[in-house]
Amino acid sequence: MALGFEELDFQQTPMGELFLRRRVEPTLGADVYEVKLGDEYLMSSLFTEAEEQLAHLGLAPLDGSDLAVLVGGLGLGYTAVAALSHDAVGAMTVVDALPAVIDWHERGLLPVSAQLTGDPRTRLVLDDFFALMRRDPEARYDAILLDVDHSPRHSLDPSHADLYTPDGLRRLARHLREGGVFALWSDDPPDDDFMADLGTVFASTRAHVVEFANPLTGGTSTNTVYVAHSAG
Repeated sequence: MALGFEELDFQQTPMGELFLRRRVEPTLGADVYEVKLGDEYLMSSLFTEAEEQLAHLGLAPLDGSDLAVLVGGLGLGYTAVAALSHDAVGAMTVVDALPAVIDWHERGLLPVSAQLTGDPRTRLVLDDFFALMRRDPEARYDAILLDVDHSPRHSLDPSHADLYTPDGLRRLARHLREGGVFALWSDDPPDDDFMADLGTVFASTRAHVVEFANPLTGGTSTNTVYVAHSAG
């Protein structure tokens, strides 16, 4: 266990200063890994339930084997590792726009890095997920799992916003195979307007509220996982 506080990495990026930190959480006596981009706290290993549920809920509607999965946003790696826990997943591509984040995992700096990079089904790709969705698809996937922005209404960069519109969702849907699933993590409660936009593109949609313990408050917190299933 680390003592006190340790800055594992710091890099300047086009989106701002990126920090990876490890500290001891006194309420648990355990190491906590945190990522901060500029003034925004992006993620913490204290709270991984919803990130893991993004994979479990996103893959649940799918049948069959040898599924192809695309994960948008690598982060601490918990969504990707949860996807790998499904034997039906045959190949997983994880896209992240920040070279530093991929480098953290390749250097084994995070708790799940070895599990992630040591699985032959995993491919880490440096790319802008949102730009990728605007391109003609080179490959199609059974599931696309996205965890980059705080919510459809609170994006980290203005260039992300168009994905959460009906036109942007239609472009994303081109990258899915018939009967494929799009799942999205959000820090906000379910958004009725966004649900309506999803409904214009996908055959069925649902917003799952994921509740988890919050050791900082002694209570519980919630995130939202949207799951949209295309026809097929």
